[in-house]
Amino acid sequence: MRLKDKVAIVTGAANGIGEGVALKFAQEGAKVVLCDLNEEEVRRAEKKIKDQGGTVLGVVANVVNREQVDAMVKKAVETFGTVDILVNNAGITRDAIFHKMTEAQWDQVFDVNLKGVFHCTQAVVGMMRDKKYGRIINISSTSRFGNPGQANYAATKAGLVGFTRNMAKELGSKGITVNAVAPGSVETAMFMAIPDKIREIAARANALQRPGSVEELANAILFFASDESSYVTGQCLQVDGGMIMP
Repeated sequence: MRLKDKVAIVTGAANGIGEGVALKFAQEGAKVVLCDLNEEEVRRAEKKIKDQGGTVLGVVANVVNREQVDAMVKKAVETFGTVDILVNNAGITRDAIFHKMTEAQWDQVFDVNLKGVFHCTQAVVGMMRDKKYGRIINISSTSRFGNPGQANYAATKAGLVGFTRNMAKELGSKGITVNAVAPGSVETAMFMAIPDKIREIAARANALQRPGSVEELANAILFFASDESSYVTGQCLQVDGGMIMP
């Protein structure tokens, strides 16, 4: 097991990519803390992992609220003793063509996608520094290169890559690696809700001519969470079927 006895927090973990990552981590021996806003979905995901024999703690918290984030981390430490891995997956979209985008749409996306990452990372990085070990994985997106109607989202996902590189330089000497994963089209409920014609175009906009699975994303994130990536930091891995080849 690649994560045996490690403690991992996954934000936005009640469904989609976050849930897939939490399941994969639990299968690899991690003690997983699920963080999400929707209590019903948190309990469902928590039960799913328990039913598969995993060790899990579900916590309802809003990453935008620092007090809730601190309480979540405190509960994780009280339950499992420490935090070794943080996956900053929580994110939202509020799409609109730029000249019609409201300030509220801009602020909501920045609050969750960037401020939420600031809160969660700052809440765990002290203990990681103290023990000279940690794995932080930030979920970016191919949209960081620009996508019409997503000026707010693209800006935050590009910002996450800059944040990743900066934190890798700050924390490398403390035994902490910081990396990012940038998904393309992935078969989540959100993707499947897109109209069929648009979904088909998006699914074929890469070299493999198909969308990725949640498990394929989880495998890439698992690599960065494990000690197999111990000499890799400050990187952004495109997991997009060859959509973007920088």
